[in-house]
Amino acid sequence: MLHDIINYIVNIVSQLGYIGIFTAMFLESSFFPFPSEVVMIPAGYLAYKGDMNIYIAICSGIFGSVVGAGFNYYLAKHFGRAFLQKYGKYIFLREDSLKKLEKFFDKHGEISTFNGRLIPGIRQYISLPAGLAKMSISKFILYTALGAGIWVTILALLGYFIGSNEELVKEYLHNAVILALIFISLLTLFYTLRHKFGGRP
Repeated sequence: MLHDIINYIVNIVSQLGYIGIFTAMFLESSFFPFPSEVVMIPAGYLAYKGDMNIYIAICSGIFGSVVGAGFNYYLAKHFGRAFLQKYGKYIFLREDSLKKLEKFFDKHGEISTFNGRLIPGIRQYISLPAGLAKMSISKFILYTALGAGIWVTILALLGYFIGSNEELVKEYLHNAVILALIFISLLTLFYTLRHKFGGRP
C-alpha cells in the first residue's frame, strides 16, 4: 500500500515537473499542512533516474517554500492577530497553537524563522508570529531561505541516493531530524549568548 502511494506521488511530481515541486512546497509552507517529504524525496529520486535536474529541483523546492512562507507572513503582518484568531481554524491553526508559536518566536527571536523551518509541526506556521511581530522582510526572507534550503536539500539528497529503498529513507530521515534538532539547539544557544553578551546582531 505504502509502495503504491509513493509510486503515485513520484508519478505526479514527474508529470508536473518543477512547477509541481514549487506548488507543493508553497502549500507545505503556507496554509496546507502538506508533508515536504512526499515531494522532495521523490524529486530527488527522479533526479537520480535522470528525469530531473537535482539543482533545479532543489531551487524549485526552496523557492516554493519561501513564497509559501511569505504568504503566511503577509497575512499575519497586514491582517493581524484578530484575523488569525477568527479564520485560523480554516487553515488548521487553533488559538492555543498560535500562542505556542508566538511564545516560540519570543523565546528564540528572529532566528526562529530559520531554525523553525527544521522542526516538524512548526515549519508550516513559524512565519505567522514573524508577521505579527513585523519582522524585517529582508531578514525574514534570508532566514527562511536558509532554513528551507537545508531541509529541502537533505530531502532531495535522500531521494537521490537512497530513494528506491523505503526502509533506508525512513531510517535516514529519522536520523536527519534528530541531527537537525541538535543543530538547532546549538545554534539557538550561540545566538542567545551572542545577543546577551555582544548585543543584538
